[in-house]
Amino acid sequence: NKKASHIRLHIYPDGGIARLRVYGEVAYTPPANERIEVSGLGCGGRILAYSDAHYGNVASLLAADRAKNMGDGWETRRRRVPGHDWIIISTAFPAVIEAVEIDTAFYKGNYPAQCSIQAARVAGKVHLDDIIRQAQHWEELLPKQDLAADQLHRYAAELSAQAKAADHFRLNIYPDGGVARLRLFGKPA
Repeated sequence: NKKASHIRLHIYPDGGIARLRVYGEVAYTPPANERIEVSGLGCGGRILAYSDAHYGNVASLLAADRAKNMGDGWETRRRRVPGHDWIIISTAFPAVIEAVEIDTAFYKGNYPAQCSIQAARVAGKVHLDDIIRQAQHWEELLPKQDLAADQLHRYAAELSAQAKAADHFRLNIYPDGGVARLRLFGKPA
């Protein structure tokens, strides 16, 4: 449990390494009173839970770049039962969200028909099962919006005027489908 900004790998006496993976959580100190993408992996955003992740790597949803193909995002399988799919993310710090981007790049026949976002500030250590259960009742940040195929959707005026500082967010997609990227822009609270 040590904080580090750089990693140095030594190999003895020589040779090659195909990959090095270092696991941990990003410790990010946000700039004061500046609007940034609070959901990004580089700022400490992370996926906590999801209803389904049939294809791809769900962490790609928070990647900094644009999707490279349809496998570079969060995609759920077709629902055969009533309901909708969702994913919960947390940010490294609470922020007041001022803009949202939802990108359906490469999803042409399998994008969600609609989406919405709920938000909350979760204080202290809360068990993941409790977060999942409580998330259904979080305040609405973005009411249901229609989505289109292979398009970057931007929302600002549509966000709830009553939105408070939050550090947990639930993206709901109706009924299922694929989202390449989710970006939440705001100022640290």
